[in-house]
Amino acid sequence: MSEANRSPRLNGVSVFAFVGQAGTGKSQRAQLVALEHGVDFLIDDGLLIRKGQIVRGKSAKTEKNQIKAIRRALFEYQNHRKSVVEFLEASQPCSVMLIGTSSGMISRILKNLGLPDPVRIIHIEDVSSNEEISRARKERFIKGQHVIPVSHIQVRKHFAGKLVGRLKVLFDNSDSMEGEKTIVRPPFKFFGDVTIDPAVVEQMARFIAERTCQVASVISAQTKPSNGGVVVQVGIKCTPGPRTILSLGENLRERISRAVSGITGLDVHRVDISVVEVEMK
Repeated sequence: MSEANRSPRLNGVSVFAFVGQAGTGKSQRAQLVALEHGVDFLIDDGLLIRKGQIVRGKSAKTEKNQIKAIRRALFEYQNHRKSVVEFLEASQPCSVMLIGTSSGMISRILKNLGLPDPVRIIHIEDVSSNEEISRARKERFIKGQHVIPVSHIQVRKHFAGKLVGRLKVLFDNSDSMEGEKTIVRPPFKFFGDVTIDPAVVEQMARFIAERTCQVASVISAQTKPSNGGVVVQVGIKCTPGPRTILSLGENLRERISRAVSGITGLDVHRVDISVVEVEMK
């Protein structure tokens, strides 16, 4: 990178580059490599990431076609670029690792963001075996999946309406997000049909209801298909408390509908809450 393209605003940023062809598992390895080198931030696919948290940027995987996705990943959109540069400027001194498919891509990102030359370039072959790279390629090109080094909850905020993996996050009480990965299917690389077992939705409804004040227990939970969407039916035993039964039911209905549609992408037509029994203490 030439001195003319380097921004004096970011002289306090140390840059590492992590390079490997598409689908070789760079994003799967990114956090471990960053941790090994004491890197503060990752830049991957248009996102600025810190310890599994998206702090700035917009993912290229949210774009509707591959041309826009490439431009997004290279930070060619002014507002997108400005947001990331201003955050890095305020975070100096710091270090950042750029993840790219080639040295050319790394150079383009360096130029667009005004970052200095890398202090070190790490290749995927330096940290992964041939077998691991082959397995990663299979995940990408056969299953059409892409891994980004951020937590599931963070991805939901930035991939509204798109199906993501790791539904079990709903049942995980751990606060640790470091090292967590999330699988996404970008809209321009979506192959085949996606099905969700009704038992998953029923477990989600039970999970939410059982952790709601004034719900003593869940008697039943059922899911029925309805015109391309689902109807969720939950029967509960409740206890007296500050909320009326009507208010309790409305609250449950809203939370279950929001959770199911938000996490699975299903169209929730209706959530029916039935109070089967009232437990008097």
